[in-house]
Amino acid sequence: MAIKTAPASFVQKTSEWVRKPKRIDANMPDYAKACKNFKWKNVEKEFDWSRTKKVNIVHEMIDRHAAGIGKNRVALYFWDPTPSALYPKGRDEKYTFMDLKKESSRFGGVLKKYKIKKQDRVAVFLPRTPELYISILGLHRIGAIPVPLFEAFMEAAIEDRLSDSEAAAIVTTKSLLKRVPLGKLPHLKHIFILAEGEASQANDETSLNIQMHDYHQEMEQASTQLEPIWMTVNDGLVIHYTSGSTGKSKGVLHRQYAMVGHYQTSKWVLDLRQDDVYWCTADPGWVTGTSYGIYGPWTLGISSVVLGGRFQPERWYQAIEKYQVSVWYSAPTAFRMLMSHGEASTKKYSFKSLRHICSVGEPLNPEALRWVRKVTGVAPHETWWMTETGMQIICNYRSGDFKIGATGKPFPGTYASVVDDAGKELPPNTLGHLVVRTGWPSMMKEIWKNKPKFDEYFRIKGWYLSGDTAYKDKDGFIWFAGREDDVIKTAGERVGPFEVESALVQHPAVAEAGVIGKPDKLRGHIIKAFISLRSGFGASDNLKKEISEFVRKNLAAHAAPREIEFCERVPKTRSGKIMRRVLRAWDQGLPVGDISTMEE
Repeated sequence: MAIKTAPASFVQKTSEWVRKPKRIDANMPDYAKACKNFKWKNVEKEFDWSRTKKVNIVHEMIDRHAAGIGKNRVALYFWDPTPSALYPKGRDEKYTFMDLKKESSRFGGVLKKYKIKKQDRVAVFLPRTPELYISILGLHRIGAIPVPLFEAFMEAAIEDRLSDSEAAAIVTTKSLLKRVPLGKLPHLKHIFILAEGEASQANDETSLNIQMHDYHQEMEQASTQLEPIWMTVNDGLVIHYTSGSTGKSKGVLHRQYAMVGHYQTSKWVLDLRQDDVYWCTADPGWVTGTSYGIYGPWTLGISSVVLGGRFQPERWYQAIEKYQVSVWYSAPTAFRMLMSHGEASTKKYSFKSLRHICSVGEPLNPEALRWVRKVTGVAPHETWWMTETGMQIICNYRSGDFKIGATGKPFPGTYASVVDDAGKELPPNTLGHLVVRTGWPSMMKEIWKNKPKFDEYFRIKGWYLSGDTAYKDKDGFIWFAGREDDVIKTAGERVGPFEVESALVQHPAVAEAGVIGKPDKLRGHIIKAFISLRSGFGASDNLKKEISEFVRKNLAAHAAPREIEFCERVPKTRSGKIMRRVLRAWDQGLPVGDISTMEE
């Protein structure tokens, strides 16, 4: 990749800071001191396995809390007021750590009954319900490897993931089972079906020699006592399939030792403490929903909120007030959707319980940050990491000042930087490859059955190549520029699509924006923007000109879109990444390919 100084128009925006009080009660009060003194070996001492040599994440997340003062502490609050056949009044439930120990023991026993064993892969294809979390915990209890699947996946995506992982079983519902291509999955032997308000007939065997079991009947008959299967720190923990925003999904295998990274980043980045009520809005079908919706908070013994059903802004606000949420981890996509809904509804609810907000999934654009800060009184803090890194790597921290728009600084005990093609670190304000020095605890163990792909990530010795471009400023803050394959070359200039998208969403009419390079005979490429409008604004040629001029004045002339197309919604993955390959397919009239990872 050719190296180029970052655009001055973007760098000049670094003067706007979020300032913190001189004294703040953060778990990591001094970033510089933490970087100097921190050692991962010291974190290992927080886990029972460091003394017993018996490793299983379910013991560290659930059993040890259930055996101590956390026995009656609520681990999971679940709320879904949507009526259903099985739950006419919706669901409003809570589970203590002892409850989760018993329920995960039940499901672990069910799995053992049907010969599911250590390191077998089992898909969990469920809506966001308590049973989803209990199933994952039960799988961990027997040492099996969960393959979490997002409930919006369709047949092609499910086939890819179950075939690649060679899943021996799946936990699902009768309606979702219709999307599972049973005849194409020779390794699949067992299906555990959750009732949805009608008889599932789950005890029948299919003609394909796949046994079907009624989840609830099996759970009723199972024991509440089951010792974990003991493992090593290098045994498999979970397989997450990448979102597929840049191509075919890959199975990323993490190991048990990843819990060390989950624990410490939850403590220092999310700033979690015993009296918190924490809400991670991510579905466990994505890595955020496991690393920071399950593993991180529960290794710390924290109470977590899970909200079922579809996205509804006022229900989100209700949840924060109802449970007195103190730490909120969400995504820029969600913040912008709340923003587009308007500010009036926010005034009906109290956000006084919130003390910390973090953001993940895609870069947090300044406009969304300012809006959330205005509404809640708390500024969201950026966190950068990937399915492959397994944990937060570059962040803004609760105790420290940070620059609006900056991705942040490396987590203590890790080292991230910007390098050229040879792996040499670049001077400030120079675009290059965003990399991480190898060896952090949650680094992926392998790409499932694809060593060549795994090796590609490490083709520059000593570095993990993220596939992102970035630059580092003189103060050590790292700034995301875009995916390497998304950088637009126009009339001799290199433009990162994210900076254009950030400029676009600052216009009062723009709710969401996605930017691509469109082939052009004269300029090589021109910048084309796909824009969804906020309510109250109508599409027109005059508005296109106004928006383009807005970018010209606020970013740079060469960064202004030469074409704008209005659309109902900008396509994004559930983790919040804009699917630019879909935009390019739209623009060129080509098939969009697999869109199963795209949010509804």
